[in-house]
Amino acid sequence: MSRGFIKEGDQEEIPMVPPRAYLPKGMPNYVTREGLEALNKEREDLENERVASSGNYIMSNFIDAKMKLLIERINTAVEVDMTKANREIVSFGAWVQYNGRTVRIVGVDEADFSKGMIAFISPVAKSLVGKKVGDKFEIKVPKGTETVEIQGIWYECPPSFRRDDNNLSSFRQEPGGVEKSSTHFAQSKEIPRKSKAEIENNVSSAKAERSVEITDIPSVFIPEEDIMEFLPVVNERGLIVGRALHMELHQGNKILHPSVHLHVINNKGEVTRRYWWHMSFGETPEKTLKRKMSETLGLTGVKPKFKKQYIRETNSEKELVYVYLLHSEEELLKMPEEKDYLNVFARD
Repeated sequence: MSRGFIKEGDQEEIPMVPPRAYLPKGMPNYVTREGLEALNKEREDLENERVASSGNYIMSNFIDAKMKLLIERINTAVEVDMTKANREIVSFGAWVQYNGRTVRIVGVDEADFSKGMIAFISPVAKSLVGKKVGDKFEIKVPKGTETVEIQGIWYECPPSFRRDDNNLSSFRQEPGGVEKSSTHFAQSKEIPRKSKAEIENNVSSAKAERSVEITDIPSVFIPEEDIMEFLPVVNERGLIVGRALHMELHQGNKILHPSVHLHVINNKGEVTRRYWWHMSFGETPEKTLKRKMSETLGLTGVKPKFKKQYIRETNSEKELVYVYLLHSEEELLKMPEEKDYLNVFARD
């Protein structure tokens, strides 16, 4: 916590300045339009408070200390343009309904779970991002895990979701500390009650099916797509000229950004695997490739050979592709069999 400065000899105790909401070091300070407006309104209110307390040295210093922390947040704020978001996928700023409750993913200074506003850095928000309506998955909760089903996604405030302080009835505290929504949207379906025997049978069936899936499905490479990640923007020579969010670069804007392709070749000269990754901001193609091979494929101490680079353009994006070759007999992650995945390497 911070303290305002006082003159030597002052005896009055200085109020402690509460810290801003936690934001990990190096993490962009994403905000919604409403969040940025709220920060600026807070600044205006503090300025008015300082004028009103001009005769109180201690209070003036206290307000100045709060203002310093606030200005830092305003200056680092990155307002996310949600008009460019894919409205079928959960991303920053979206209202999401799951398991009968509704939340909105917002900036850290906007977060207030009693009003359904959750910070984008929270585990729940990270689990929801990238999902579609109908997706089912598990998230970690204090008492273990919870199976989640996405029931609705909105990028405009749903009628039954209210943020104002005087209307918190749509969220009530349930026994066990779980927040649940007492209102339901027209898009959501009523979940019928089941007997204890039916629930136990369903759980047993689900466990049996899950064990079969784990046994039968081989490990398959899944391209990483963090839609809230900053990626570098480059010119045709590969020089970095800026940065943009992943979701902004894949909405048909045709902003050039780099990626790396890796072809794994066996001793017979046959291509056995193909992988690709987006180049991370602040890294070279070689550094991204080395890191991804280690993190994703478990390959270390190997040196892929650069083959070529070219510009790959589709309806949704434009990439500067760096192609590398690696001779290896390792048993690596299998490739997805989808045609769209293989089309990524058509010009390699």
